[in-house]
Amino acid sequence: MGGLRKMAVPFVAPGPAGVAIRDRLKHLTPQDEKVLRAVGEHQGALASRDLRARCADGHDHSTDAWAARKRELTKESSSRIAGAITKATHDQWALARRGQAAHIQTLAAGIRTLRPRLSLPVGEKGTKRAAGGYHSRGEWFRKSRRLAALEDRHAAAVADWQAGRVRVVRGGKRLLNTRHHLTQARLTEDQWRQRWEAERWFLAADGESGKRFGNETIRVTPDGEVSIRLPAPLAHLANARHGRYTLTGIAFAHRGAEWADRITAHRAVAYRIHLDTGRGRWYLTASWQRPAVRTVPLETARARGMIGVDTNADHFAAYRLDVHGNPVGGPHRFPYDLTGTAGHRDAQIRHALTRLINWAKSAAVAAIGIENLDFTAEKTREKHGRRKRFRQLLSGIPTGKLKARLVSMAAEQGLAIVAVDPAYTSLWGAQHWQKPLTTPHRKMSRHDAAGIAIGRRALGHPIRRRTAPPPHDRSDRAGHRTAQAGPDARGREGTRPPTTDRPPGGPSPSGKRKREPSASNTVRDAPRTQQWVQDSLMRTG
Repeated sequence: MGGLRKMAVPFVAPGPAGVAIRDRLKHLTPQDEKVLRAVGEHQGALASRDLRARCADGHDHSTDAWAARKRELTKESSSRIAGAITKATHDQWALARRGQAAHIQTLAAGIRTLRPRLSLPVGEKGTKRAAGGYHSRGEWFRKSRRLAALEDRHAAAVADWQAGRVRVVRGGKRLLNTRHHLTQARLTEDQWRQRWEAERWFLAADGESGKRFGNETIRVTPDGEVSIRLPAPLAHLANARHGRYTLTGIAFAHRGAEWADRITAHRAVAYRIHLDTGRGRWYLTASWQRPAVRTVPLETARARGMIGVDTNADHFAAYRLDVHGNPVGGPHRFPYDLTGTAGHRDAQIRHALTRLINWAKSAAVAAIGIENLDFTAEKTREKHGRRKRFRQLLSGIPTGKLKARLVSMAAEQGLAIVAVDPAYTSLWGAQHWQKPLTTPHRKMSRHDAAGIAIGRRALGHPIRRRTAPPPHDRSDRAGHRTAQAGPDARGREGTRPPTTDRPPGGPSPSGKRKREPSASNTVRDAPRTQQWVQDSLMRTG
């Protein structure tokens, strides 16, 4: 066991910290859309200017500089709008810093992979723990140039990190690069321009507890009436008192009662308005924070068994286990397709998770065990350079979004998510569970066996079916197997009780005879009634 890495302890994943719901703004007039575009463009320009100032400050940022920027924005909008813009700016700058740190770690990992292999002679074979030299001089030369490029990028990224420089694009770098590939994106220049401008607008407001309906800037009444507090330069567009513009009503179909209870109590609710240029529709998103809820203890999550789920590129392989880690029933597979657009992939994942959670509810378990996957280090080009399809496979699995969505959806159904270490689950599951559970009527795949291994690890059991067998014979003379039921399990050594209440030897209610447990008739268990004596005249040789 010295070559195995240390396993992480299973833990219950914390629940979601916030809620977001969305609905469409219907029956907007041309004047309504004109006002929304004007407000979005005006506040978007202010947000771009504020982000530029924050990036220029770098490490020299302070609370005084923040207050100064907010005062300048208040002159052209309002105090609340200025506060929302500066807060969004700081969140975006912090996100860029985290991405910059992750990029530096990725470059460093690639450098650590290339340097040892370049130091080895060409053609030298590797071992199980370390890769060997490159196969040819040409490959060695290309990898040496790759190393030089990574080192230059790493040095530039470290310099930016130390200087506090970040490179942020309002609207997204991907959409910006799409401008140079309009044919592949199947967009015209006007269509791209509309998307670009809409992504750079700023139509959002943070909630305030104690204020009327939880928000003063974008207010939504319980009847669904939406009104916006216009910035000072656009106050002449108001159609209501106090510089407000009233839109048509909205009705949240999902979580509408929870939202209504919150705004009725004047608790904070944040709103965001955005335009879907592809459909030509306006949407309103409402979001709020949830109080920190303490997760259930791990023992409580294990009380009614577990469902182990193995995540694959095209399906979830799930298996139900009882409290003792025994498989119950057969394997379940929930397929999905991760090709196509992002919306299609998200819908496929959501549909598969919905089916999985519904099955878990019908199975009356309290938790779902899943691997705590992170392919950040495994999908690098330097580690799997020749295995391009394998790298694409790893990159196509949305592990981060999958875990977040699963935790959120399971919390709504009262299910806990137990995250386990993914090490050796597929290998040991296939070794110990695939063949024993395969029958003429049940086909077990490697992924199904991995689901059992994940569930047993989430329950705190070893993956092996039986460990430390008795050394003498089939009885328990030397003690119980270490993977058997513990002393607290009732009836662990007794015979199986009859399935129905009936007199011994009598017929069952269904009319079919149930066989009673019979006494053993083996020679070993027979009573000894004769003394064996060796004949003295018997010849041996």
